[in-house]
Amino acid sequence: MSRRKTERQLNLVICLLATRRFLTAREIRATVAGYSEAESDAAFKRMFERDKKELRESGIPIETGGGDVWSDEEGYRISRADYELPEIELLPDEAAVLGLAARAWRHAALGDAAANAVMKLRAAGVPVDSDAAPGITPVLGTDEPAFLPMWQAVRDGRAVAFDYRKPGQQVAARRELEPWGVVNVRGHWYVAGYDREREARRVFRLGRITGPVRQLAGGSPVRVPEGVDVRSVVSGQPTEPERVARLRVHADSGHELRRGALRIVPGAAEQGHHRWDVVDYPYTDLDQLVGTVARFGDRVRIEAPEDARDAVVRHLSAVAGQEPAEAQPEPPGGAEPEPGARRTGSAAEQLRRLLMLVPYALSHDVRVPEVAEHFGLTEAQVLKDLSLLWMCGLPGYTPGDLIEVDLEAAEATGEIIIGNADTIAQPLRLTADEAASLVVGVELLGELPGMGGSDALKRAGEKLRAAAGAAADRFVDSVGVRIELSEEVRELQRRCDEALKAGQLVHLRYLSGYVDAVTERDVDPMGLVVQDGHTFLEGWCRLREDVRLFRLDRVLDLTVLPYPAEVPSRARRRDLSGGVLQLSDDDARVTLDLDASARWVTEDYLCSAVRELPDGRLRATLRTPAPAWVCRLALRLGPQARVVAPADLAERVREDARRALSAYP
Repeated sequence: MSRRKTERQLNLVICLLATRRFLTAREIRATVAGYSEAESDAAFKRMFERDKKELRESGIPIETGGGDVWSDEEGYRISRADYELPEIELLPDEAAVLGLAARAWRHAALGDAAANAVMKLRAAGVPVDSDAAPGITPVLGTDEPAFLPMWQAVRDGRAVAFDYRKPGQQVAARRELEPWGVVNVRGHWYVAGYDREREARRVFRLGRITGPVRQLAGGSPVRVPEGVDVRSVVSGQPTEPERVARLRVHADSGHELRRGALRIVPGAAEQGHHRWDVVDYPYTDLDQLVGTVARFGDRVRIEAPEDARDAVVRHLSAVAGQEPAEAQPEPPGGAEPEPGARRTGSAAEQLRRLLMLVPYALSHDVRVPEVAEHFGLTEAQVLKDLSLLWMCGLPGYTPGDLIEVDLEAAEATGEIIIGNADTIAQPLRLTADEAASLVVGVELLGELPGMGGSDALKRAGEKLRAAAGAAADRFVDSVGVRIELSEEVRELQRRCDEALKAGQLVHLRYLSGYVDAVTERDVDPMGLVVQDGHTFLEGWCRLREDVRLFRLDRVLDLTVLPYPAEVPSRARRRDLSGGVLQLSDDDARVTLDLDASARWVTEDYLCSAVRELPDGRLRATLRTPAPAWVCRLALRLGPQARVVAPADLAERVREDARRALSAYP
């Protein structure tokens, strides 16, 4: 059924592109192959209406107009001006920009849209190279289940309803929203819009939406109010005024606190005692300060203000007094998808493939394995697509009307040879998803060293918008990405970029993400990665003798050494399809019970299992190569969490809390 449906829809597209006048439904039924299968007028009408709807959803602009001059019957055709991708000429630097922009979505929800946009541009003769600039890896993640339905609602201008759990809430509340746009800030996706119940502008973090996002029927299309910049609405949330805490910090500890300090007064070394430094640390939220200090255990303590000191004592006392939890077996999870699993695809997907494949094959020397790789298919499925194409063409369907495909060459050598396909020889215009995915990728590139303010970025973005058309242009204004980096990190990015271009070795003083310790590293740079709101230097670490990712906001000092980088031939760039933090069979498994206020842990950290408990609590299993890091996390969370297993780690957390309390007489 799916194959016949694809043939029928492709024949319909060819027919409506070839006609100069509007064709009535009666004429289409009589001339387009496939509609003769309809056994009645009612069956034909249902079939034709479904086909029109699916073609329009695929970005094919079927227009209506006067059909029969002797009656009022409506007619249909496809305007080539609206169907075909406009001519677009890119300079080499602009083509490189769009290639990089497409790479940003390679492992995310819009990866197919970005890849299809690149194929359409290539079919139009635009030399886009998505493998250009291998030293730079922009990566956008879309782990939130609500991302795609919210993106689609913004694209289609539809109001939505969803359940939303704010931090600290045990029960999610239903919200109705007229969404204006989705924006990525510091690695998290947000939606901004008009909250119908609150009758005010609101911003929601997509990771805190529970359950499905439902589009609401009826009502006029949602439009962004005049003068409202969605990106600014999301990223411009007001901040509270700062307060200052006086901390005493062990001389070789609290490195992360020291980086954010307003002032550090070194303490005097005393005979037989450790040296303690005085650190003035700014904060806006008391609970956040308490958690930040508590995770350093007995190596950091609050001296002032008094309310902060009392709060950290209560926080640590709650942890020290926790009763051991009775561990429960983790319920078996669902089966993991097989790596490299291939998709079969619907008739609509198959049609979109064919409408991209034909222009590309007519303008390039393309082979079956390349097409299979691009679309995530088996080579056998590509051959089936080609055999279907061979059965389609202009009405009449004689040998001179049908598309010509050399199936023998495709099967024997993999070469794809297509002829007599002038009607669909031009690539289809970019869809709103395809155009927006590249525009967001271009915005991400603006955060990379040497790219911010680039004239090539501006020119490529303007040309892309012109090629997308008015409808897509309105949508791309409603999506965006913002990465907020300090001037210090931007300077580190610039120096890393210089080292990469010069091929020089770098020396790092690096603060571990797992323990409060600083290490010295010599690194042969391999590339820069931007993911989850952070920038990483990827390189060969001579200390660990392996490829490592170094987060630049944890680099305390970077020196470009006067020696050439020597990356071993066996070294390979990291596969980031699973994110920067990746699971290993050697990881320890730690189970925690989390209060509703600590649900963010499951959003920010890698969990292998998450289970709902009564009263809005969660039981989460984290996998980590450093169990000691979980101790610090548990001390930070205080009464909001409890380590369930392993039991010895839970006891270690309680002991660390008791030891930290001893510093507060």
